[in-house]
Amino acid sequence: MEMNQTMQIRGLLLLLPALLWALLLRRDVAAGTGTKVTGMPIKLKVSQGQPVKLNCSLEGMEDPEMLWIKDGAVVQSVDQVYIPVDEEHWIGFLSLKSVDRTDSGKYWCQIETNGKKEESQQVWLIVEGVPYFTVEPEDLSVVPNTPFHMVCAAAGPPEPVTIVWWMGDSRIGPSDVSPSTLNVSGINQSTVFSCEAHNIRGLSSSRTATVHIKVLPFPPLNVTVTQITSNNANVIWLPGFDGLSPLLSCTVQVAESQAEEEVVTEVVPVPSFNRALLGLKHSTNYSVRVQCTNEMGSSPFTDWVNFQTLGLAPNNTPQNVHIIHRDSCLILEWEPAVQEMLRDNTLGYRLEWSQDNITQGEMVVQDTRANLTMWNPLKDLLIRVCILNSAGCGPWSEPLLITAEDLIEGQRQPPYGTSWVPVVLGILTALVTAVSLALILLRKRRKETRFGHAFGSMVGGDPIVHFRAVRSFNREVPELIEATLDSIGISDELKTKLKDVLIQEQQFTLGRMLGKGEFGSVREGQLKLPDGSLQKVAVKMLKADIFTSSDIEDFLKEAACMKEFDHPHVTKLIGVSLRNRPKGRLPIPMVILPFMKHGDLHSFLLMSRIGETPFNLPLRTLLKFMIDIASGMEYLSSKNFIHRDLAARNCMLDENMNVCVADFGLSKKIYSGDYYRQGCASKLPVKWLALESLADNLYTTHSDVWAFGVTMWEIVTRGQTPYAGIENAEIYNYLISGNRLKQPPECLEDVYDLMCRCWHSEPKLRPNFAALKLQLEMILARLSLLSTSQDPLYVNIGKPQEACRNDATANCPFGTLDGEVNITGAAAAVTSDYRYIMSPLCLGNDAESERHPGLPDGEARGLLYDLEMGAKQC
Repeated sequence: MEMNQTMQIRGLLLLLPALLWALLLRRDVAAGTGTKVTGMPIKLKVSQGQPVKLNCSLEGMEDPEMLWIKDGAVVQSVDQVYIPVDEEHWIGFLSLKSVDRTDSGKYWCQIETNGKKEESQQVWLIVEGVPYFTVEPEDLSVVPNTPFHMVCAAAGPPEPVTIVWWMGDSRIGPSDVSPSTLNVSGINQSTVFSCEAHNIRGLSSSRTATVHIKVLPFPPLNVTVTQITSNNANVIWLPGFDGLSPLLSCTVQVAESQAEEEVVTEVVPVPSFNRALLGLKHSTNYSVRVQCTNEMGSSPFTDWVNFQTLGLAPNNTPQNVHIIHRDSCLILEWEPAVQEMLRDNTLGYRLEWSQDNITQGEMVVQDTRANLTMWNPLKDLLIRVCILNSAGCGPWSEPLLITAEDLIEGQRQPPYGTSWVPVVLGILTALVTAVSLALILLRKRRKETRFGHAFGSMVGGDPIVHFRAVRSFNREVPELIEATLDSIGISDELKTKLKDVLIQEQQFTLGRMLGKGEFGSVREGQLKLPDGSLQKVAVKMLKADIFTSSDIEDFLKEAACMKEFDHPHVTKLIGVSLRNRPKGRLPIPMVILPFMKHGDLHSFLLMSRIGETPFNLPLRTLLKFMIDIASGMEYLSSKNFIHRDLAARNCMLDENMNVCVADFGLSKKIYSGDYYRQGCASKLPVKWLALESLADNLYTTHSDVWAFGVTMWEIVTRGQTPYAGIENAEIYNYLISGNRLKQPPECLEDVYDLMCRCWHSEPKLRPNFAALKLQLEMILARLSLLSTSQDPLYVNIGKPQEACRNDATANCPFGTLDGEVNITGAAAAVTSDYRYIMSPLCLGNDAESERHPGLPDGEARGLLYDLEMGAKQC
């Protein structure tokens, strides 16, 4: 009995505030306030990823303009609905489909009437989940057996968050409250560390950090001596592996090859990996070697590199320099130098002539006479000569000045007292005579062809008509002369390369046009094979309006380049052919390639997205495209080829959806060193070029890696244009400022990370194609493994949902009394860097509420929330 009385008293106490609130509302209406926004403060806790719906009740307006406010700013969400209850009673809803931590904050609704703003009470929305990391363990390099520390920090809500450290697969020490610092006394081999963050919702794992052991550096690479003169030289090298510790300095040793005990040692600060060698002896053999040092010690020395300084330049001057006029040319003569006065390695004499202080020409000759060309007889001419050897040019002779009057006078005086006028008249007379005879014979021939000999001797008084048969030929179509490699004016080296792949034009037929560009076109063709069968091919041909052999040679160089390739993901050359043309015009060169059913990769990607019948390309297919291109580029780089124009448009798709790298019009083979420098202006793919290519016209396999990163971005975006909205002229400034292509919405973190590594500003820090191929294959394997699961993203590890529904102790949010509503679920989310495990709690088990108890539900929820799925689950 006492217990029942106590419960009744408690119920009355709970209802008392609600009754007071209702009386206040009625008083406001009676006093004529008109519009009111009913509500009450609520604290709402929800788990990350859950849907939430808030509502607001408004009375006293026929057609309100209601705004939702979050932390003082208007919510721009489109998921807002206003429903009329009666003529002047409205309820507005704000739906949040899948909340995350950014949705946490204070919400309320607001209306404006008669110049005044009316606001409801606030709802505090708290989004809870497993911890997220604010600081993660970083990779380190340490001295063996030396103490170091690592830091890990994570945050909720809910708090508190505790940290657990792992070394390899072993846990280290007890849990620690975030943030946590792990102090390690020292290690003697490379070890991996990670941390886990725990709260009541579950745990998340950080990235794995590797702690490397510092070691001695490796010897430098590619020690080279350059800029050798008589007394100086410059030695350059590349740093070897730094032993995971920054290099402090490098030591250069120089010795004469004949007296190696006399070694000169110099310490060079780094990172300037070069040293000038000054004060050397001329015409002397030297050897040089280098070692580098880090905090652990010095690397071994490299092998000795030998070089020889140049001899001294000549010290005497050509004498008696004079000029001889001969028609329109000038012959320069001088006295030979005395042989006893010449130094070794004399190469000859260097001449230089100028007009108006501008050098018109120069040459090197062996004799003491030279014929000058490229000069203007109307201007003064200045000439000088020096003796040349391997060390350089000796002192110049006194400049010889020839005035314009002397030049003109010399031209007026014929060399042998004869005049050129009779010669010219004789040549003109001969030409006129020859042309007249040719016209007479041509006219006679034309009559004979039409009528024969119309008049002959008379026999018996009847005229006799003779007709002489002539050779039959086509008068409308000029005769075609078979084109050969020897007839097109290309270099002997290129002819040798293409000789064994030349295909006669009669062996194939041309079909429909496949594509057309600025410099040529591609057509479908049928090639007749030696066994009589036909093979479908693609024939790439230069435009018909070419006029020079150099155009043909540039076009055929691509074929010669492709001839050396043999890889399933690199387009292979079938052959070359020459299409004959009449009237003595140069033939049209044609390159015969395998037929690619699906065309170029860029067009294929565009058709999948914006074609007439769009189709879906699975992520695994896109990764397969990237792996094929990386495989082909790995092969090309192993053959010392740089492509310089890698892009989706230059990759082809065969009938089996295999990608082949193609279009080697800009490719170059590297015969020495590892770079190619573009020497002249040409049309280049600016948005695919690396920073060093834009800045210095420098092309390496590293710049091909940059272009591969842009090609990956093209593939992920299904053919979108990179740097849309940025002009070509602005690309360099955009990149040098640290900007890069943004991560596409559907791009995996691992794939975008690979792209960013391809765009590193330091070329040598970009991954090579072998590493890129391996990483992409690992991503594809992991993706394929996940796809075998029915639900790869969410794994239930808690109570079954049915058990939750049947739990009699689980309450709906609206049944709680202290204002805090918890909405949780059991899930494990797997991403590239973290794993999240959420605890298996039923909906509302630990709910609390701060609202005024005892009021009817319609009054008590001025700012209501309606968790659509949550109500069904509980």
